[in-house]
Amino acid sequence: MKLSDWITGLNAGGSDGWGVFYKAREMKAAGEAVLELTIGEHDIRTSDAILEAMYRSALGGHTGYAMVPGVNSLRDVVAERIAERTGVPTTRNNIMITPGGQSALFSTHCAVCDTGDTALFIAPYYATYPGTLRAAGAVPVCVDARAEDAFQPRAGEIAAVAPGAKSLLINSPNNPTGVVYSRATLEGIASVCMDNDLWLISDEVYDTQVWKGEHISPRALPGMAERTLVVGSMSKSHAMTGSRVGWIAGPEEVIARLIDLATTTTYGVPGFIQDAAEFALLQGPDLEEEVAAPFRRRRDIARAILAKQNTVGLIPADGAMYLMLDIRATGKSGEEFAEGLLAEERIATMPGESFGTAAAGHLRVAMTIDDDAFADALTRLVSYAERITP
Repeated sequence: MKLSDWITGLNAGGSDGWGVFYKAREMKAAGEAVLELTIGEHDIRTSDAILEAMYRSALGGHTGYAMVPGVNSLRDVVAERIAERTGVPTTRNNIMITPGGQSALFSTHCAVCDTGDTALFIAPYYATYPGTLRAAGAVPVCVDARAEDAFQPRAGEIAAVAPGAKSLLINSPNNPTGVVYSRATLEGIASVCMDNDLWLISDEVYDTQVWKGEHISPRALPGMAERTLVVGSMSKSHAMTGSRVGWIAGPEEVIARLIDLATTTTYGVPGFIQDAAEFALLQGPDLEEEVAAPFRRRRDIARAILAKQNTVGLIPADGAMYLMLDIRATGKSGEEFAEGLLAEERIATMPGESFGTAAAGHLRVAMTIDDDAFADALTRLVSYAERITP
């Protein structure tokens, strides 16, 4: 029996670039000690208070079908949070609750792209982006940001491929680079979108992890609220990765159509999980800062270690739980370096090439192990780089 071209083509017939990660997991399963700096999974668990709220809700009976658009009280809390932080008037009618940010990324592209439409995205990119766009029926077209620009995208290069495209996907604070897009960058992107009648899909799941500068939601820029769909999530801000709860914020008419899509696909998010998300959001920014604090601390640890040498470069790490390291001085590709580091030092990182050719010769390091182990891993990574540099 033959599978559909659609399902077999999600990765364009190639690798998704996660070979080092899978190899590291196999080594750990075999009993080897490996320091994993690979995926964006917190080294703390979901707060006990959030889990208790989830438990109370489930015991209280919120275990049946929940409202497909999301529980109204959670939609209200999300809307209020967005309105307070961006200044853009937002109500529950602008919000749909989704099973995590990944579902939201897929749904937003289904909403704005017909089969065969061009959907633009920026590299380096979160590894699922190309497959997500293909899954929505779109043709993904990548626009490379440049290491020499600290991976801030150039509006002119987006504009060069924008004619005829339907949408543009951006992510700030950025996974994998840790870059926070500047106001000038976002204003340039907004101008391209308005000039070319593009929908802008803004992945803002790291909005609570900003170490320098400010997070600006492009939905707040003049003329952008009516053409912007924002993807949010509880995964990174509240260490609720496994709970699978996120949202889409956008124009009312788009949200109404997205509810139609959810009715025929996910059929909503469990009510007890939504109640836990509402409880978590109502704890305010103090809990968000508590979850973010280890990554802020480890970013400072990394900067201090890297400042003592000249072999490994650091792309400005202004947000998110990742560092993007420039290892081009070693003469190795990101994949070669990551394979060697794993083999010799038992340290697992993600090759830059996993996130597009724009990040070739780089590594993504997730700051997701405890401070002492992280400092040890980074110190050994630098020593390995110095050892293999010609």
